[in-house]
Amino acid sequence: MKRIVLFVFCIINFSCYAQQAMRFEVAKAKGIFPAVDEQYKSAIDADSSKAVFTNEADVEKHIQAYKDFLFGLGEFLEKNGFYWQDNTRCFNRIYINADGTVDYFLYQFKTKLPESKEHEFSALLEKYISENKFGITAQENFAQCSPVVYPKSDR
Repeated sequence: MKRIVLFVFCIINFSCYAQQAMRFEVAKAKGIFPAVDEQYKSAIDADSSKAVFTNEADVEKHIQAYKDFLFGLGEFLEKNGFYWQDNTRCFNRIYINADGTVDYFLYQFKTKLPESKEHEFSALLEKYISENKFGITAQENFAQCSPVVYPKSDR
């Protein structure tokens, strides 16, 4: 009986922890955002006391990891048959566990997309973050945000 209870607990705990990709308004409706900001410090900040990466070398490594992560996302999308019809503006906020695992990837498109296209993006994004780490680790959880332009696909 104890094994069954432990097994059920592990399944419930694992399903609650799954990495998630969603629009900001969905995260707000689920009570995730802005509460999640209390658990993740800014990766970089003009005030180094508010940042995880403080020295110049670590900041540069972090910036490169972020660029590589987004570039990898673009390659993953195209590899899976997802193509941008036009340059697409978006705002991202990524919440990263200290071990480099992406816990949450929140986004808000600034360019209007058909609902089916956004749904396809979200499903592929969730798959991408479940298969790929951010590319840098830290002593504590951290978050990175920025506007992004996903470029029009060559295809």
